[in-house]
Amino acid sequence: MIYFFIGLIPWSADIASMHTEEFQAGQLIFRENEAGKKMYIIMSGQVEISVAGDKENIVLARMKKGDFFGEMALFVDKPRSASARALTPVQVALVESKQQLDKFLQKNPNFSAKMVAIMCERLAHTNDLLVEKAKFARDIEYRLSKTSGNDAM
Repeated sequence: MIYFFIGLIPWSADIASMHTEEFQAGQLIFRENEAGKKMYIIMSGQVEISVAGDKENIVLARMKKGDFFGEMALFVDKPRSASARALTPVQVALVESKQQLDKFLQKNPNFSAKMVAIMCERLAHTNDLLVEKAKFARDIEYRLSKTSGNDAM
């Protein structure tokens, strides 16, 4: 399990003025591969981020008050890369557009710095996974070439 975001975001009056939504424990906030246009900042409760595995979901992170998720929806026009589910009753503040996020970040430089750090950490982890997969694929290719080379003899 990877804990990217836990407890890193300072509170601000700007967050309190945003639209909010509430979710019950176990309720799906959004599903992997669906369209999304909102970022969520947890005001209370806990959220689990997961992706579908072959047999069961793979938990990527558990988040709590002050953490954020779903931010990629504001930057890229692609389906959600993971699902978010409330672990406990949850209240979230909604960032509903890139323009709203830009204004919020300008007023809250601490949040901006934390967001950049978190996104860089996530990118570095993704890079590590890609390198690992590439090495694994190269190893399999090498083993297959040795096997097929031995069969020819």
